[in-house]
Amino acid sequence: MLYNQRLTTIRAGTDRPFFLVELIFPYISSRAAPYRPVVLQNVVQQVVTGLGYELVEIERSAGGVLRITIDWPWAPGAAEPQFITVEDCERVTRQLQFALEVEGVDYRRLEVSSPGIDRPLRGKGDFERYQGSLVDVVLKAPIGKEAAGVAGLGAGRKKFRGVLERVDGPEAVPDRWRIVWSDEPAVKPGAKVGKRRRPVTLQALEFALDELREARLAPVVDFKGRGSKPAELPPTKNDVLDGRQPLAADDSD
Repeated sequence: MLYNQRLTTIRAGTDRPFFLVELIFPYISSRAAPYRPVVLQNVVQQVVTGLGYELVEIERSAGGVLRITIDWPWAPGAAEPQFITVEDCERVTRQLQFALEVEGVDYRRLEVSSPGIDRPLRGKGDFERYQGSLVDVVLKAPIGKEAAGVAGLGAGRKKFRGVLERVDGPEAVPDRWRIVWSDEPAVKPGAKVGKRRRPVTLQALEFALDELREARLAPVVDFKGRGSKPAELPPTKNDVLDGRQPLAADDSD
């Protein structure tokens, strides 16, 4: 058995280090079993959560590479958890190696890593955790012509980037979210803003989580501090949206 440990560290916008631990071993055809996604999901989920971590993502490539991304759990109102370290990745790697061998899961190389600066957002908990962050979203269906005309966007667009917000208010539909952005160039640091400067025009895309194909933190590199908060945007509270109709995801053509 060949064990090759590779450590890669990347520090960028979220100030979250990225670690990768690999386990490489020869392909053993006598133990090969049909790929069973449910079994793989259950085994990895049990091992990762049993060790006190959160399972972020499972990726399996055609070449037999099995990539597992882990993070520390987060709860509403709690402080941001500590970073995942290389020791955490090694710990999970050792346990997964044993569990996957017992279940007969076929793979050629195992990689366990911490989330990078483009961390995927999988569920409601991730959206609550990263409210106020700059995110990239991809819709399952492109926006229709009517909705695009209201916001001045081209019909058929699926990909958007903006600041993530929850849709609040007495008449708000539960579990609705939006991203807010501006297409105008940001004011350069230290530049003087004249009194006659017109207010920044903001756009908004409102959606439910089941309307998304994919959502991730925007990979914005900021070496001056922590977080991916877009300084070029004004505060994205509900009162900023007054007088501007949010754009809703539309399945029509």
